[in-house]
Amino acid sequence: MSIFPLFRRHEKTADNRPNMDGSADKINSPISDNFSILYNEPLHGDSYLLNAWVNIAINILIRNIARADFVITKGGNDVKTGSLYTLFRRPNPALSRYDLWKETAAWWHLEGEAFWWFGPDYAGGLPTELYVLNPRKLRHEGEMCFPMESLGGLEDSIKNFPRRWFYSAGAELIPILQDEIIHFKDWNPWNPVRGVNPLVSLALELDQDFYANKANSQLLKNNAIPHGILKTEQTLRPEEADQLERRWESKYGAVKAGRKIAVLGKGTSFEALSFTPEVVKLFELKRWNLYTILAKFGIPPRVANINDKSTSLSGKDTGEQHSSFWKFTLIPILKQFEQILESQFFMRFGLRESGVFDLRDIPELQDSEDAQSKRDIAEINAGLKTINDVLKERGKEPKPWGDIWYRPKNTISTSGEGQ
Repeated sequence: MSIFPLFRRHEKTADNRPNMDGSADKINSPISDNFSILYNEPLHGDSYLLNAWVNIAINILIRNIARADFVITKGGNDVKTGSLYTLFRRPNPALSRYDLWKETAAWWHLEGEAFWWFGPDYAGGLPTELYVLNPRKLRHEGEMCFPMESLGGLEDSIKNFPRRWFYSAGAELIPILQDEIIHFKDWNPWNPVRGVNPLVSLALELDQDFYANKANSQLLKNNAIPHGILKTEQTLRPEEADQLERRWESKYGAVKAGRKIAVLGKGTSFEALSFTPEVVKLFELKRWNLYTILAKFGIPPRVANINDKSTSLSGKDTGEQHSSFWKFTLIPILKQFEQILESQFFMRFGLRESGVFDLRDIPELQDSEDAQSKRDIAEINAGLKTINDVLKERGKEPKPWGDIWYRPKNTISTSGEGQ
């Protein structure tokens, strides 16, 4: 069953409202912000659970994003005390600062959006707690009161901008005001209020991979080839075949690897079957889907522990791919998080502080010690730095004579001075 009949089925039920639990039995448009309904069976709804490489890719992303330390700065200096520092260091009694960004990044890559809630005791002003909510359980006021097809364009996005959100907690709907949350969301051409699931464009690939896995499992299950065959021209009764097998094992030992001995009589012969071209295509399809998933999430193969030099996605070495992963995938995401917090948190509350991710301790972004030392020496010789400048960058004590620049002996003045 393909994904396209699913779209037609959704069009026939355009008057239905989406369920608060995110189920797919009722949907009010061919395209909804709850994109898990795009998979043609409920079993396919959670690719993080069912697709190994989606799970691996997202875990690589979230654990690396959480490595970047989020710091509060003011006037170019790090803030180490105060309520704002405490808020991001310990968001709530059950959540560490590492888990805050790990869970935020996880929902971002699973649903294209993430929500921070200021907590049930928030009454205004600067919040004292932060909670990461499940986007799948949230619906906004405009979505529940207006058809989804009305949400589009500048006028509708302003008119239906949510004043309240509703969080599904079992049988209870908890209203949450707009000024009680921070909404991290990626651009969504179908719904200006919600983010868009990044796996939507991979719906067919994930569907193919699911059925390829099922076909491969069935193939392996039904492709048990005996390790040994005992042949005879005599007619054997079942009990005689069993006795012959036991005598063979008692004399020569049992067959290893959990395989059995086949006893064939009356001229019967065995011929093992090789994989058909259709079966080989399944393995090639899975390989293609693997690289499609990694490319979607911006993960080079070596970062995912895949060593395949035949593909154009492979870099020159492991270090280069890890560095590229940070420069072209993770840093843009972190910058986007910074800008969202700047507009929805620091500017909203009129704070003079700002928040940035400190990447100075990320090894993948640092040069080797030898390369850094050669660069420092070259810049000292060229007069671009002093020795104390280098010591300060390395966090070491300055030298009394370190502010004086010593010109190399082989340097000759072109103006004639000093001759």
